[in-house]
Amino acid sequence: MQFFEKQVESNTVYEGIIVDVRRDFAVLQNGNKVQREVVVHSGGVGIVPITSDNKILMVRQYRYPMQEELLEIPAGKLSDGEDPFECAVRELSEETGCTAGKYIDLGEIYPSPGFCKETLHIYLALDLTFGEMHLDENELLSVQAVGIDELMEMIMSNELPDAKSIVGIMKAKRYLDEMHD
Repeated sequence: MQFFEKQVESNTVYEGIIVDVRRDFAVLQNGNKVQREVVVHSGGVGIVPITSDNKILMVRQYRYPMQEELLEIPAGKLSDGEDPFECAVRELSEETGCTAGKYIDLGEIYPSPGFCKETLHIYLALDLTFGEMHLDENELLSVQAVGIDELMEMIMSNELPDAKSIVGIMKAKRYLDEMHD
């Protein structure tokens, strides 16, 4: 059986700086009409930068919606029409000061598809060259290098709850493990 919902009406109820919110109506395959709320986000990237000593560069920053400081992979929002790879190169440089000699596309993820229309593109960054960070105004963060095994322990003990970081780290670990087999 194939499941679907056919959009029959869509109204933007909020236009924001980062997200828009729509109230849609859809018809289910059984004929029932349902209401859906959709948060629309332009999408973004997450980068897993691996140092020459096999550590991942992580950023620590305060996340207002969660009211806490989180450890995350470097990441950023796509500008309208921006190529995800170009965004990854820009964000890695801004947040860590690094450039990478090699990027591996680790795929896309939907962080919360139950209500949010957002796609994140995940990249592995290798052969890093270090330079100066150049953060956006009011972007306050610090960078720390953490071993992959330590990050895996943090994921499994719920000390690292950020979804894009969990997926990025696990995909990077799998990629690196397969490279060494």
